[in-house]
Amino acid sequence: MLPRYYTVKGYGETEIVIEKSRFIAYVSRAETEEEAQDFIQTIKKKHSNATHNCSAYLIGENDQIQKANDDGEPSGTAGVPILEVLKKKQLKDTAVVITRYFGGIKLGAGGLIRAYSKATSEGLKAAGIVERKLMRIMHTKVDYTWLGKLENALRSSDYKLKEINYLDAVDIEAYVEESQIESFMEWMTEFTNGQGKIMKGTQLYLEENIKL
Repeated sequence: MLPRYYTVKGYGETEIVIEKSRFIAYVSRAETEEEAQDFIQTIKKKHSNATHNCSAYLIGENDQIQKANDDGEPSGTAGVPILEVLKKKQLKDTAVVITRYFGGIKLGAGGLIRAYSKATSEGLKAAGIVERKLMRIMHTKVDYTWLGKLENALRSSDYKLKEINYLDAVDIEAYVEESQIESFMEWMTEFTNGQGKIMKGTQLYLEENIKL
């Protein structure tokens, strides 16, 4: 599992008009090729009368699944430019469909590449970008006399407080990056004078919005 990576927040769509042609961008997160293909087919059915439904997707930790489809546009002027925008922004698990309704004015190869690239970028803005960080939930069980002091210390630290469980002893949960677990345990042990019982919990990804 990657320690961190970028992907789209979720579904997004937007439309731009270039030389009377309508370019409608559809973006979705897709973690498998099947999800990407289903998304593309859904848009193609929605716009079955469109001039073109060009698409691309990038899937996998190492971008091992990459597909681009020009759907009738001149070779290399639509699908590849869409894919290149995803690569440039270092996105993973992302599928894009750009629907075009021809407006009567030919754009030429360079114009098409710019149009599909711009439509993709605008679609990504509409969907939003997140950074996913692999975190470990760390549990610290201490006597209730430590609660206020420890909670304040966590909130003012670089670690992210998840929640507090009020049990026989207080159980404070914090999100910690895998690379910081050892330093977290050392810090917590020193802070509680060795009275805290520190345990590793579930591993999961946290998402944080990124400005484009």
